[in-house]
Amino acid sequence: MVRWTTLVPVLLMTGLLGHSGVGDATAGDVVSVLYAGSLVNLMEHGIGPAFGAATRYRFEGVAGGSVAIAHEIKDRLRRADVFISATPTVNALLTGQANGDWVRWYATFAESPLVIGYSTRSAFAARFKETPWYDVMAAPGFRLGRTDPALDPKGKLTLEFIDRAARYYGRPDLRQTVLGSVDNPNQVFPEETLVGRLQTGQLDAGFFYTIEAVEARIPYVFLPAAIAPKAEYTVTILRGAPNDPGARAFVRFLVGSPGGALLAEHGLAVLRPRVVGNTASVPEDLRPLLGP
Repeated sequence: MVRWTTLVPVLLMTGLLGHSGVGDATAGDVVSVLYAGSLVNLMEHGIGPAFGAATRYRFEGVAGGSVAIAHEIKDRLRRADVFISATPTVNALLTGQANGDWVRWYATFAESPLVIGYSTRSAFAARFKETPWYDVMAAPGFRLGRTDPALDPKGKLTLEFIDRAARYYGRPDLRQTVLGSVDNPNQVFPEETLVGRLQTGQLDAGFFYTIEAVEARIPYVFLPAAIAPKAEYTVTILRGAPNDPGARAFVRFLVGSPGGALLAEHGLAVLRPRVVGNTASVPEDLRPLLGP
Protein backbone atom coordinates (compact mmCIF):
# COMPACT_ATOMS: atom_id res chain seq x y z
CA MET A 1 0.00 0.00 0.00
CA VAL A 2 1.37 3.40 -0.98
CA ARG A 3 1.69 5.77 1.95
CA TRP A 4 0.74 9.42 1.39
CA THR A 5 4.05 10.61 2.81
CA THR A 6 5.66 8.90 -0.18
CA LEU A 7 2.97 9.88 -2.66
CA VAL A 8 2.99 13.64 -2.07
CA PRO A 9 6.62 14.32 -3.10
CA VAL A 10 6.18 12.17 -6.21
CA LEU A 11 3.04 14.00 -7.26
CA LEU A 12 4.63 17.36 -6.60
CA MET A 13 7.69 16.48 -8.68
CA THR A 14 5.58 15.24 -11.56
CA GLY A 15 3.41 18.32 -11.43
CA LEU A 16 0.20 16.40 -10.78
CA LEU A 17 -0.51 18.51 -7.73
CA GLY A 18 1.37 21.67 -8.56
CA HIS A 19 -0.82 22.28 -11.61
CA SER A 20 -4.05 20.67 -10.46
CA GLY A 21 -6.04 23.89 -10.48
CA VAL A 22 -6.48 24.01 -6.72
CA GLY A 23 -5.57 27.65 -6.70
CA ASP A 24 -2.63 29.85 -5.79
CA ALA A 25 -3.45 30.38 -2.15
CA THR A 26 -1.28 32.43 0.14
CA ALA A 27 0.00 30.99 3.41
CA GLY A 28 -2.47 31.47 6.24
CA ASP A 29 -5.65 31.11 4.20
CA VAL A 30 -7.92 28.90 6.32
CA VAL A 31 -10.49 26.45 4.99
CA SER A 32 -12.97 25.62 7.74
CA VAL A 33 -14.51 22.15 7.50
CA LEU A 34 -17.25 20.73 9.74
CA TYR A 35 -17.27 16.97 9.40
CA ALA A 36 -18.75 13.73 10.74
CA GLY A 37 -16.94 12.51 13.85
CA SER A 38 -16.24 9.10 12.31
CA LEU A 39 -13.71 10.82 10.01
CA VAL A 40 -11.50 12.37 12.70
CA ASN A 41 -8.33 10.41 11.94
CA LEU A 42 -8.81 10.65 8.19
CA MET A 43 -9.31 14.41 8.27
CA GLU A 44 -6.76 15.38 10.89
CA HIS A 45 -3.95 13.03 9.87
CA GLY A 46 -4.71 12.33 6.23
CA ILE A 47 -6.80 14.72 4.15
CA GLY A 48 -6.09 17.89 6.16
CA PRO A 49 -2.27 17.75 6.13
CA ALA A 50 -2.11 16.49 2.55
CA PHE A 51 -4.49 19.21 1.36
CA GLY A 52 -2.34 21.82 3.07
CA ALA A 53 0.84 20.45 1.53
CA ALA A 54 -0.70 20.40 -1.93
CA THR A 55 -2.42 23.79 -1.93
CA ARG A 56 -0.90 25.94 0.84
CA TYR A 57 -4.36 26.47 2.30
CA ARG A 58 -4.58 25.64 6.00
CA PHE A 59 -7.17 23.04 6.93
CA GLU A 60 -9.17 23.75 10.09
CA GLY A 61 -11.60 21.00 11.02
CA VAL A 62 -14.27 20.45 13.68
CA ALA A 63 -15.77 16.99 14.19
CA GLY A 64 -19.11 15.99 15.64
CA GLY A 65 -22.36 14.17 15.07
CA SER A 66 -23.66 15.14 11.64
CA VAL A 67 -27.14 16.06 12.87
CA ALA A 68 -25.74 18.06 15.77
CA ILE A 69 -23.44 19.98 13.41
CA ALA A 70 -26.31 20.66 11.03
CA HIS A 71 -28.33 22.20 13.85
CA GLU A 72 -25.38 24.35 14.88
CA ILE A 73 -25.05 25.62 11.31
CA LYS A 74 -28.78 26.29 11.08
CA ASP A 75 -28.80 28.13 14.40
CA ARG A 76 -25.74 30.16 13.34
CA LEU A 77 -23.65 28.75 16.18
CA ARG A 78 -20.97 27.68 13.71
CA ARG A 79 -19.85 29.16 10.44
CA ALA A 80 -17.71 27.19 8.00
CA ASP A 81 -16.80 26.70 4.38
CA VAL A 82 -17.46 22.99 3.93
CA PHE A 83 -19.82 20.47 5.56
CA ILE A 84 -19.27 16.71 5.40
CA SER A 85 -22.08 14.49 6.64
CA ALA A 86 -22.22 10.73 7.26
CA THR A 87 -25.61 10.42 5.57
CA PRO A 88 -27.33 12.30 2.73
CA THR A 89 -30.57 12.89 4.67
CA VAL A 90 -28.87 15.29 7.09
CA ASN A 91 -28.49 17.83 4.29
CA ALA A 92 -32.28 18.25 4.24
CA LEU A 93 -31.98 19.99 7.63
CA LEU A 94 -30.10 22.80 5.88
CA THR A 95 -31.95 22.90 2.57
CA GLY A 96 -34.56 25.50 1.58
CA GLN A 97 -35.40 28.98 2.81
CA ALA A 98 -37.06 27.68 5.98
CA ASN A 99 -33.78 26.02 6.94
CA GLY A 100 -31.53 28.95 6.07
CA ASP A 101 -30.74 27.75 2.54
CA TRP A 102 -27.27 26.72 3.76
CA VAL A 103 -27.10 23.68 1.47
CA ARG A 104 -28.16 23.99 -2.15
CA TRP A 105 -26.36 20.88 -3.41
CA TYR A 106 -24.27 18.06 -2.06
CA ALA A 107 -22.26 15.20 -3.53
CA THR A 108 -21.87 11.66 -2.25
CA PHE A 109 -18.26 10.48 -2.37
CA ALA A 110 -17.63 7.47 -0.07
CA GLU A 111 -19.31 4.88 2.12
CA SER A 112 -18.50 2.64 5.09
CA PRO A 113 -20.58 -0.25 6.48
CA LEU A 114 -21.67 -0.48 10.12
CA VAL A 115 -19.81 -3.09 12.20
CA ILE A 116 -19.61 -4.19 15.83
CA GLY A 117 -16.19 -3.37 17.25
CA TYR A 118 -15.08 -4.99 20.49
CA SER A 119 -12.34 -4.40 23.03
CA THR A 120 -9.46 -6.84 23.35
CA ARG A 121 -9.53 -6.00 27.06
CA SER A 122 -13.08 -7.20 27.41
CA ALA A 123 -13.88 -10.44 29.24
CA PHE A 124 -16.37 -11.04 26.40
CA ALA A 125 -13.86 -10.64 23.55
CA ALA A 126 -13.30 -14.35 22.90
CA ARG A 127 -17.04 -15.00 22.84
CA PHE A 128 -17.49 -12.83 19.75
CA LYS A 129 -15.52 -15.45 17.79
CA GLU A 130 -17.74 -18.37 18.79
CA THR A 131 -21.14 -16.96 19.83
CA PRO A 132 -23.73 -14.86 17.94
CA TRP A 133 -23.18 -11.19 18.73
CA TYR A 134 -26.71 -10.71 20.05
CA ASP A 135 -26.21 -13.48 22.62
CA VAL A 136 -22.91 -11.93 23.73
CA MET A 137 -24.54 -8.54 24.19
CA ALA A 138 -27.39 -10.04 26.22
CA ALA A 139 -24.99 -11.39 28.85
CA PRO A 140 -25.16 -9.82 32.34
CA GLY A 141 -22.59 -7.06 32.82
CA PHE A 142 -22.01 -6.46 29.12
CA ARG A 143 -21.20 -2.79 28.37
CA LEU A 144 -22.31 -1.58 24.93
CA GLY A 145 -21.61 1.82 23.40
CA ARG A 146 -23.49 3.63 20.64
CA THR A 147 -24.28 7.18 19.60
CA ASP A 148 -27.41 9.28 20.06
CA PRO A 149 -29.83 8.62 17.18
CA ALA A 150 -31.17 12.17 17.55
CA LEU A 151 -27.73 13.72 16.99
CA ASP A 152 -25.72 11.27 14.92
CA PRO A 153 -26.62 9.20 11.83
CA LYS A 154 -24.67 6.24 13.17
CA GLY A 155 -26.95 6.13 16.20
CA LYS A 156 -29.97 6.08 13.90
CA LEU A 157 -28.44 3.40 11.68
CA THR A 158 -27.75 1.32 14.80
CA LEU A 159 -31.46 1.32 15.63
CA GLU A 160 -32.32 0.46 12.03
CA PHE A 161 -29.86 -2.42 12.09
CA ILE A 162 -31.20 -3.84 15.37
CA ASP A 163 -34.75 -3.75 13.98
CA ARG A 164 -33.64 -5.44 10.75
CA ALA A 165 -31.71 -8.03 12.74
CA ALA A 166 -34.78 -8.74 14.87
CA ARG A 167 -36.68 -9.73 11.74
CA TYR A 168 -33.69 -11.45 10.10
CA TYR A 169 -32.97 -13.69 13.09
CA GLY A 170 -36.56 -14.04 14.26
CA ARG A 171 -35.84 -12.29 17.55
CA PRO A 172 -38.65 -9.75 18.08
CA ASP A 173 -37.30 -8.88 21.53
CA LEU A 174 -33.85 -7.94 20.21
CA ARG A 175 -34.12 -4.17 20.66
CA GLN A 176 -35.16 -4.49 24.29
CA THR A 177 -32.60 -7.23 24.99
CA VAL A 178 -29.62 -5.46 23.42
CA LEU A 179 -30.40 -1.77 23.77
CA GLY A 180 -32.96 -1.41 26.52
CA SER A 181 -34.41 2.03 25.77
CA VAL A 182 -33.59 4.15 22.72
CA ASP A 183 -31.86 6.77 24.87
CA ASN A 184 -30.31 4.34 27.38
CA PRO A 185 -27.82 6.60 29.27
CA ASN A 186 -25.55 3.63 29.97
CA GLN A 187 -25.00 3.12 26.24
CA VAL A 188 -25.33 6.47 24.46
CA PHE A 189 -22.17 8.58 24.16
CA PRO A 190 -20.86 11.40 21.90
CA GLU A 191 -19.49 10.07 18.63
CA GLU A 192 -16.09 11.69 19.21
CA THR A 193 -15.55 9.73 22.44
CA LEU A 194 -16.81 6.27 21.53
CA VAL A 195 -13.54 4.88 20.14
CA GLY A 196 -11.57 6.17 23.13
CA ARG A 197 -14.02 4.62 25.60
CA LEU A 198 -13.65 1.26 23.91
CA GLN A 199 -9.85 1.45 23.74
CA THR A 200 -9.54 2.32 27.43
CA GLY A 201 -11.71 -0.59 28.49
CA GLN A 202 -14.77 1.42 29.52
CA LEU A 203 -16.86 -0.52 27.00
CA ASP A 204 -16.92 -4.14 25.87
CA ALA A 205 -18.16 -3.33 22.37
CA GLY A 206 -19.78 -0.63 20.29
CA PHE A 207 -21.30 0.13 16.93
CA PHE A 208 -18.82 1.76 14.56
CA TYR A 209 -18.29 2.37 10.90
CA THR A 210 -15.66 0.16 9.28
CA ILE A 211 -13.34 3.14 8.80
CA GLU A 212 -13.28 3.77 12.55
CA ALA A 213 -12.51 0.15 13.41
CA VAL A 214 -9.80 -0.14 10.74
CA GLU A 215 -8.04 3.08 11.71
CA ALA A 216 -8.17 2.38 15.46
CA ARG A 217 -7.20 -1.27 14.93
CA ILE A 218 -10.31 -2.44 16.71
CA PRO A 219 -11.33 -6.05 16.00
CA TYR A 220 -14.83 -6.20 14.66
CA VAL A 221 -17.71 -8.46 13.70
CA PHE A 222 -18.91 -8.29 10.11
CA LEU A 223 -22.66 -7.85 9.93
CA PRO A 224 -24.73 -9.61 7.26
CA ALA A 225 -24.72 -7.56 4.06
CA ALA A 226 -28.47 -8.07 3.72
CA ILE A 227 -29.17 -6.07 6.88
CA ALA A 228 -26.04 -4.00 7.56
CA PRO A 229 -26.57 -0.27 6.89
CA LYS A 230 -23.79 1.99 5.63
CA ALA A 231 -22.59 5.50 6.22
CA GLU A 232 -22.77 7.40 2.95
CA TYR A 233 -20.58 10.46 3.16
CA THR A 234 -21.52 13.69 1.43
CA VAL A 235 -19.73 16.97 0.93
CA THR A 236 -21.03 20.45 0.17
CA ILE A 237 -19.90 24.05 0.20
CA LEU A 238 -22.10 26.04 2.58
CA ARG A 239 -23.89 29.15 1.38
CA GLY A 240 -21.85 32.25 2.10
CA ALA A 241 -18.66 30.29 2.71
CA PRO A 242 -16.10 32.78 4.10
CA ASN A 243 -13.38 31.25 1.92
CA ASP A 244 -15.16 30.15 -1.23
CA PRO A 245 -12.00 29.62 -3.32
CA GLY A 246 -10.51 27.55 -0.51
CA ALA A 247 -13.73 25.57 -0.16
CA ARG A 248 -13.71 24.75 -3.86
CA ALA A 249 -10.05 23.75 -3.64
CA PHE A 250 -10.83 21.44 -0.72
CA VAL A 251 -13.72 19.71 -2.50
CA ARG A 252 -11.59 19.38 -5.62
CA PHE A 253 -8.85 17.74 -3.60
CA LEU A 254 -11.22 15.48 -1.65
CA VAL A 255 -12.99 13.97 -4.65
CA GLY A 256 -9.97 14.06 -6.97
CA SER A 257 -7.28 11.40 -7.34
CA PRO A 258 -5.10 12.45 -4.36
CA GLY A 259 -8.08 12.56 -2.01
CA GLY A 260 -9.50 9.34 -3.38
CA ALA A 261 -6.24 7.53 -2.70
CA LEU A 262 -6.33 8.69 0.90
CA LEU A 263 -9.97 7.75 1.36
CA ALA A 264 -9.23 4.21 0.19
CA GLU A 265 -6.07 3.98 2.28
CA HIS A 266 -8.07 4.85 5.39
CA GLY A 267 -10.64 2.15 4.74
CA LEU A 268 -13.45 3.93 2.91
CA ALA A 269 -15.15 2.60 -0.19
CA VAL A 270 -14.72 5.41 -2.72
CA LEU A 271 -17.81 6.23 -4.79
CA ARG A 272 -18.10 8.04 -8.05
CA PRO A 273 -19.35 11.46 -6.89
CA ARG A 274 -23.03 12.09 -7.51
CA VAL A 275 -24.64 15.50 -7.08
CA VAL A 276 -28.04 15.89 -5.44
CA GLY A 277 -29.98 19.13 -5.27
CA ASN A 278 -29.70 22.30 -7.34
CA THR A 279 -27.02 21.31 -9.84
CA ALA A 280 -26.93 24.85 -11.20
CA SER A 281 -25.51 25.96 -7.83
CA VAL A 282 -22.49 23.66 -8.14
CA PRO A 283 -19.39 25.78 -8.87
CA GLU A 284 -18.56 25.48 -12.52
CA ASP A 285 -14.99 24.38 -11.89
CA LEU A 286 -16.21 21.44 -9.78
CA ARG A 287 -18.81 20.09 -12.20
CA PRO A 288 -16.41 17.89 -14.21
CA LEU A 289 -15.35 16.13 -10.98
CA LEU A 290 -18.75 15.83 -9.34
CA GLY A 291 -20.72 14.48 -12.26
CA PRO A 292 -24.48 14.81 -12.77
